[in-house]
Amino acid sequence: MLPRSFHSTFAAASCIALTLMLAGCGHTTASDGMHVVISADKIRWGDAPPGLPPGAQTVALEGDPAQKGHFTVRAKLPDGYRIPAHWHSISEQITVLSGIFYLGTGEHFDQNAGEALSAGAYAMMPPQMRHFAWCKGETIIQISGDGPFDIHYVNAADDPRGIVPSKP
Repeated sequence: MLPRSFHSTFAAASCIALTLMLAGCGHTTASDGMHVVISADKIRWGDAPPGLPPGAQTVALEGDPAQKGHFTVRAKLPDGYRIPAHWHSISEQITVLSGIFYLGTGEHFDQNAGEALSAGAYAMMPPQMRHFAWCKGETIIQISGDGPFDIHYVNAADDPRGIVPSKP
C-alpha cells in the first residue's frame, strides 16, 4: 500500500489536470476587466474531463478553473446521467439552464433523496459538502466559483480516475 502522502499528491495532481482540462475543453475567455459576450452558437462543447463520468460535455466560459479566481463552466449532461457522491474544496454554485437536474446531499447516492431542479433553479454547496446528482432529459447546468476547482469522490470505486478519496 502506498503512503497517504502519495495519494494526497496524486489526488492534487489529478485535480489540477481535471481543472486544466475543464479550461481547455471549449471556448475560454479572460475576465480581467474585459466585457465578455459569447453567443450560444459560438459555444464549443468538448468531452468532459476524466474527473466526471463519461458522457458529459463541458465548456469553460470565463476564467481558468485550475487557478485562483472566478470561473464559469457549463456542462451538458445526457438523459439519465449520474454523478456519484462527491465534494469540492471550494463552494460550488450551480444554475440549471435546461432539463431537470436532481441534487441530493449525503455520503451515498440515493435517487429517493434528491430534489428536482428545473431551468432557472440555483443551488450552492459550501466547501466539503457531500452531494450527488442525476438528470432527467438532456440537462445543461452552469457551474461557477472561485478556483481552483477540484472534485473528490466519497467512494473510491465511483471515481472515474481511480483516485483514492482524501478526507478534508
